[in-house]
Amino acid sequence: MPPLIPVTDPDDPRLADYRQVRERDLVGRQGGFIAEGVVVLEKLIHSGRHPLRSVLVAEKRTEALAPLLAELAQDIPVYAAGQAVMDAVAGFHIHRGVLAAGVRAEPDLESLLAGLPARALVVGLAGIANHDNMGGLFRNAAAFGADAVLLDEDCCDPLYRKAIRVSVGAALTTPFARAGTAAELAARLAVEGFDVLALSPSGETELADLRPGPRTAALFGAEGPGLPASVMARARGVRIAMAGGFDSLNVATTSGIVLHQIVAGRRAEDCD
Repeated sequence: MPPLIPVTDPDDPRLADYRQVRERDLVGRQGGFIAEGVVVLEKLIHSGRHPLRSVLVAEKRTEALAPLLAELAQDIPVYAAGQAVMDAVAGFHIHRGVLAAGVRAEPDLESLLAGLPARALVVGLAGIANHDNMGGLFRNAAAFGADAVLLDEDCCDPLYRKAIRVSVGAALTTPFARAGTAAELAARLAVEGFDVLALSPSGETELADLRPGPRTAALFGAEGPGLPASVMARARGVRIAMAGGFDSLNVATTSGIVLHQIVAGRRAEDCD
């Protein structure tokens, strides 16, 4: 386990990554991100996808966190501060008692697509601007074994602190890449041999009747506007049957239902 480095001054320059967390969440972190909470730190360490820059823990949590911190490389600084100092640095109460500064290491689109298996499941996102929804979408993608997530240029950042937290760390473990406009994203998936499914209340195929192919991509749009017409024209529209008076669900909820159906359909075919 790296030695704990006591910190008693909120203005200590070594804690620059953690200063005024919420404000810097909004303006960006120049290639870095902040992860919050024990479960998220576990995912960050175990996935190995994004390098760790340092860890900041509340002194009262150090004993409980010792087994996890022991998994860190010896050259990762682990700062320990009193709760008041930690809160002063971050700018709000860090009740989880754990923050970690990571370095973005996202694959480019070409590398990500080239590394996908012959049988692959991809989630495509268009115009997702809400970080809670983004986190929920990544959580579902990981839960149902999606191989990758592709985002259009209008999506918010999956490595925003709140999105990471809502995803329960899945945004740190599931490969993702930007793929231009929503139409370019759909077109590229088609070129790569994917059966591109566009979720929409106007979809011609009922989800229960869907028979997923070996390469399936499920596309989800922002609540309200949904997927643009340019995407619907390039994809197979799929809808979820609902009771009268409702025609749509929260996008994260929708993704969970759809991904479960795709995975269940594949298992049924494997058993035939």
